[in-house]
Amino acid sequence: SPLFLTLTVFSYLSLTFILSLVTLPSVGPRILRFLTAVHNIILLTLSFTMAVGCTLSIILRSPNVDCIVCYPINTPPRGPLFFWSHIFYLSKIFEFMDTLLIILSNSIRRLTFLHVYHHATVVVMCYISLHTSQSLFPGVIVINSSVHVIMYFYYLLCALGIRPKWKRFVTDCQIVQFFSSFAIMAWIFYYHFTGMGCSGI
Repeated sequence: SPLFLTLTVFSYLSLTFILSLVTLPSVGPRILRFLTAVHNIILLTLSFTMAVGCTLSIILRSPNVDCIVCYPINTPPRGPLFFWSHIFYLSKIFEFMDTLLIILSNSIRRLTFLHVYHHATVVVMCYISLHTSQSLFPGVIVINSSVHVIMYFYYLLCALGIRPKWKRFVTDCQIVQFFSSFAIMAWIFYYHFTGMGCSGI
């Protein structure tokens, strides 16, 4: 609901601001590494499940190529595909834990405005996309979740004391994700303006 969204984002921003100003009890590096590893395992597993589940739902739901990215106007946010959309939305709220782990590590310099802004706005965007049955949303879920499988696997290895040599690959995947989202958006706009319209546009 809009109330849940507002309270969640407001609480995140308020707590982040307050916790960044106070001195928290020191958390030992071993405990912090353990918490970080568990956090990454959860998000790695969740991302993999969402990527596979949403991909299968798109394939099973789409009778033709057009329907992969262009859902009919006023499509209700129900069914298997939007189940994964709900899970994705809630997973972005769980990702607020990224911020708490940064604060607990006393690495306040890593707590940038861009980091906080990104986490807050992504949740709002997911809510809007979900409740307007945005045609772009499922494609974004598949791409974002797939990239996050790689990203959180990398972070997990780092938390376990392993420094992979493919950090650049993670960055490249994020860049591909960025441009892929625009490609899907262009595809949707093409169908929207040349056909009967796409949901959420």
